[in-house]
Amino acid sequence: MGYRETCALYWAEFWDYETPKVVVVKNRTLGIIYRIIQLIIIIYFAMYVFIIQKSYQERENAPESSVITKMKGIGVSNSSMGIKIWDVAEYVHPPEGRDIFSITVRTITTPLQRLNTCPEAVSVPGSRCTSDLDCVAGEMELLGNGMKTGRCVTYRDLIKTCEIYAWCPVENGLSIRDSVLKMAPNFTILIKNSIHFPRFGFTKGNIQKNRDPNYLRHCIFNEDTNLYCPIFPLSFIIEKAGETFDNLSQTGGILGVIISWICDLDKAASECNPHYSFRRLDSVSKGNNSLGYNFRHAKYFVENGTEYRTLIKVFGIRIDIIVHGEAGKFNIIPTIINIAAALTSIGVGSFLCDWILLTFMNKNDIYSARKFEEVIKERIILAVNEHGASEQELRAIQPENCKHC
Repeated sequence: MGYRETCALYWAEFWDYETPKVVVVKNRTLGIIYRIIQLIIIIYFAMYVFIIQKSYQERENAPESSVITKMKGIGVSNSSMGIKIWDVAEYVHPPEGRDIFSITVRTITTPLQRLNTCPEAVSVPGSRCTSDLDCVAGEMELLGNGMKTGRCVTYRDLIKTCEIYAWCPVENGLSIRDSVLKMAPNFTILIKNSIHFPRFGFTKGNIQKNRDPNYLRHCIFNEDTNLYCPIFPLSFIIEKAGETFDNLSQTGGILGVIISWICDLDKAASECNPHYSFRRLDSVSKGNNSLGYNFRHAKYFVENGTEYRTLIKVFGIRIDIIVHGEAGKFNIIPTIINIAAALTSIGVGSFLCDWILLTFMNKNDIYSARKFEEVIKERIILAVNEHGASEQELRAIQPENCKHC
């Protein structure tokens, strides 16, 4: 067959219409398998995809959110200087009411520091010495407190360290220690949160509207009776996070307050409610040296023309407010897409049963012959005949046992 005949054949095939051939197989075992597969697919789409996942809805999972926090409570601590009263201005950092803030629970204070020379702390790597040769003038240790003067001096007893120029005396185990804020577990935290789903134009907050404006002065959060009173005792957050105040007061820690808004906007707005969960965020694995939370700050003053400072190491409980949410609402487009996917998936049953039929069933050659027909040579004969082939050429390409050629 020449080039023109081949082109004519492909051109004729281009305009063909193909339709699947239906073969009814009278086999009960195969029929049961087919119906079970169909039933599983229908149950999956009906129960999981449409009812549980609600795939008929358009979704938005990145709401706009704002958080405002406010602490209340008075703390008391004992130190060598006597009883100290702590109010919100002292134990909350920063004071602006952000979604991340810390609450002071313990301090280590080094008072009356001034720029002078003094022995480096023995806890600093590379600070110990036996002679001045071990201390290079002008050198500074990465974890040290100041610049070496080049002298080796007595730190305590028979221990010697390099002398440094720094804020002296340096922070060490002899520093004045303030006691734990005894009333800290009774502090309360107001967490005001509002979310907005811009795709649906839906806004809601975690404080109930149309109520006595003074109700926040007296209420405490309860998931069952006071869901829209977002005032949490610090002890409640610590307990729900699986911690104790005694542990956190020693090393500090980071606690997360997670607010989840899962909203089905096909229902009333009153059905969209916040869900609160609490957990510790810093690593609590055994032997982890980075456990806890602390920071330092200083208070400066001038006396007799000399600048002094009080260095305060703060151990605190940091609170991170984390807000996330998801909203869904009926939309015709995802509904059509998922219905089409369900109908298409039902065809998987036919594919699997065909595979079983043609691979494992007895007389699979007979089933294969009934399911597939070879019509390629008849097409070649038609194409060649249309271009004036001789009777001898037609007979050469006719299939064996062809009764209709």
